[in-house]
Amino acid sequence: MKKPVIAITMGDPAGIGPEITVGSLDKKEIYDICTPVVVGNADILAKMLPVKKADLKINQINEVHEAVGEYGTIDVIHLGELNNFELGQVNGECGQAAFDYIKYAVELCQSNQAQAMATAPINKESLKAAEVPYIGHTEMLAGFADVADPLTMFEVLSMRIFFLTRHLSLKDAIGQMTKERVHDYLIRCDAALKQLGVENRKFAVAGLNPHSGENGLFGYEEVDEIRPGIELAKADGIDVVGPVPADSVFHQALNGRYDAVLSLYHDQGHIAAKMTDFHRTISITNGLPFLRTSVDHGTAFDIAGEGIASSVSMEEAIKLAAKYAPHFINA
Repeated sequence: MKKPVIAITMGDPAGIGPEITVGSLDKKEIYDICTPVVVGNADILAKMLPVKKADLKINQINEVHEAVGEYGTIDVIHLGELNNFELGQVNGECGQAAFDYIKYAVELCQSNQAQAMATAPINKESLKAAEVPYIGHTEMLAGFADVADPLTMFEVLSMRIFFLTRHLSLKDAIGQMTKERVHDYLIRCDAALKQLGVENRKFAVAGLNPHSGENGLFGYEEVDEIRPGIELAKADGIDVVGPVPADSVFHQALNGRYDAVLSLYHDQGHIAAKMTDFHRTISITNGLPFLRTSVDHGTAFDIAGEGIASSVSMEEAIKLAAKYAPHFINA
């Protein structure tokens, strides 16, 4: 079968994105499973070669079909020039460039020139300085695809985690934990795993309160909202249990009891994933007409350009994109 093309966005040029992109493409196993095409700046990537001690060459291209697709060559669609920025500093020009890379990669996926995209980190302050009307990747992708509420899923080793709420205060997140939302998300999470090719899908919903509230002893959210939402999903044919106490559900999922866990708020699932393996925790944005995977760390401005940033997360993001891409071709 033909290898999928993975569009790799370079991320914020002032962060570690360029160097971890180079580091990830200095691995032959990446080229064994896909044709990686970087969307970014060829000159900046060339400057990162000695930083990462990578004996590679840069191949600047205009179209995907011009890619060599062989280990030893980094194929780059070069977008625009960047002259006035410093590594590790917030810069509107870099924010705009990062935005442009993402938009172009989406266009490649929407036209099926690429079968998935894998993204390096961007900086929210740089986006704001560029007056980009989106706060981050998920919001951009939702806007480009005209999707109201994409699903975020983490995959690390054998564990998958979905998130009922994301960037909200804990107080506001609890207010979003309605039975209707739990029901809706379980339906959508099931559809997302089906799209990824997962069969016989079994879910668990994490509890909010200690011991999942002990039937109201430690809070009524499970009794009033979470469990009724689960029952509604069961009535619609979803194989789901819960709420399962959060201090055990992720361990159980990691050991194969569940195909995925629905985490109720941001840190609940993030902590579980990153304590399992920080560098191999990969974010997948579901509910889009194309596949997007990403590292789940920031631009690390404090170490940008020093060559010490690990490329493991970027490697894993590309590998996961290649793994799931066949399920999105002509989807």
